[in-house]
Amino acid sequence: MAETILSEEILKEVETLRNAEIVVGVPSYNNAGTLRHVIQAIEVGLLKYFPQSKAVIVNSDGGSTDGSQQVVRQVRTEDSHLLIFSHPLHPVHRLVAPYHGVPGKGSAFRAIFQIAELLEARACAVVDADLRSITPEWIELLLRPLLHAGYDYVAPYYLRHKYDGTITNSIVYPLTRALYGQRVRQPIGGDFGFSGRLASHYLSHDVWGTDVARYGIDIWMTTTAICGGFRVCQSFLGAKIHDAKDPGSDLSAMLTQVVGSVFRLMETHAAVWMPVRGSQDVPVFGFRFDVGLEPIRVNLERMIQHFHRGLADLGEIWDVVLQPKTARELRNLVRLRTADFHLPDELWVKTIYDFAVAFHKRQIHPDHLLRSLTPIYMGRVASFVAETQESLAGEVEQKIEDLCLLYEQCKPYLVEQWRGSPAVQEAKTGVPVHSPSPSHA
Repeated sequence: MAETILSEEILKEVETLRNAEIVVGVPSYNNAGTLRHVIQAIEVGLLKYFPQSKAVIVNSDGGSTDGSQQVVRQVRTEDSHLLIFSHPLHPVHRLVAPYHGVPGKGSAFRAIFQIAELLEARACAVVDADLRSITPEWIELLLRPLLHAGYDYVAPYYLRHKYDGTITNSIVYPLTRALYGQRVRQPIGGDFGFSGRLASHYLSHDVWGTDVARYGIDIWMTTTAICGGFRVCQSFLGAKIHDAKDPGSDLSAMLTQVVGSVFRLMETHAAVWMPVRGSQDVPVFGFRFDVGLEPIRVNLERMIQHFHRGLADLGEIWDVVLQPKTARELRNLVRLRTADFHLPDELWVKTIYDFAVAFHKRQIHPDHLLRSLTPIYMGRVASFVAETQESLAGEVEQKIEDLCLLYEQCKPYLVEQWRGSPAVQEAKTGVPVHSPSPSHA
């Protein structure tokens, strides 16, 4: 194994354990209020569904000051009322592993990957430390496809409120699906399963000094698994209950981080995504059922005002980034009253594709470019909310599906702009330049 970010103490603990079939990681930073429930759910899940397997829970902590590490060490699983029909052969071991290196979720995951590799684990999972809806069944659903069905990567499939996850629904899911041809519904969900060999594959990449180590790890894991040719599936986990935010609140930092990660991965994997047309279903394990979801309040007028301010303050940047027709159509939206505001799907898709190309060509500093996307994103979400206020969950999901198909149909528009100079394009990606194939999405 290459350079380690594990302490000597943790390395000795791992050496004492020698091996484990299953590793479940929980990255944390000041999550003492929810960690007890998360650790208990993991431990019960392991004892109930994998009683014959040697398993280790790894808490990869980023220097918490609220007692998170102590919670992990001291939590007791009250399982006296559980019906566990198989007597466990092995106790579940716990490791609290503070990591060193670049602060961030990606570095926490790197520590988990390293421990999994050292223990020669066959199956691994990571779950967020602030979950309120995790159950023992999550552990079975994230691990069983790896151990018994030959998959390498298990993405989560949640039911979410129609206004929760707007960055995923409007950008990350449809764009990732159009690029790589795989319908992974929650590519940045935060709770994943992965094989031991995929963990080693992740460690072989020299990305740990980049933004992946800080905040881009979720989309990086999903994209790297797909582009590496690993077998990918999904598991239905029900509801993910967390501290949801009004999509009209200030999400600019998160938007910048997530979209920037997606755009950088586009540059890394251009040779993979350029020839892809259309998309295919990804298998979903688990029994799908309806769940109650926490409501989210939305301030529609504030989002539209944000869009108008953006046009006034950032219009010159948009004129550089966007194709003339796209910029003109965005400017025309200013004339609409709040009640009539509508940002059409095709205009939104071409806006995202224009921003991706501008990022690739470095027409403007990447940070300025990404921040200038926020007001347009606010306008898009406002339009979506206005259209779906009376819509049921199934109807909203169909609108997202229609948006995804439009991303796929407009992909030749992206490819044509991305290629630029034929000589430069072939040198960068190794993809011969020719007329884009028609979409068959």
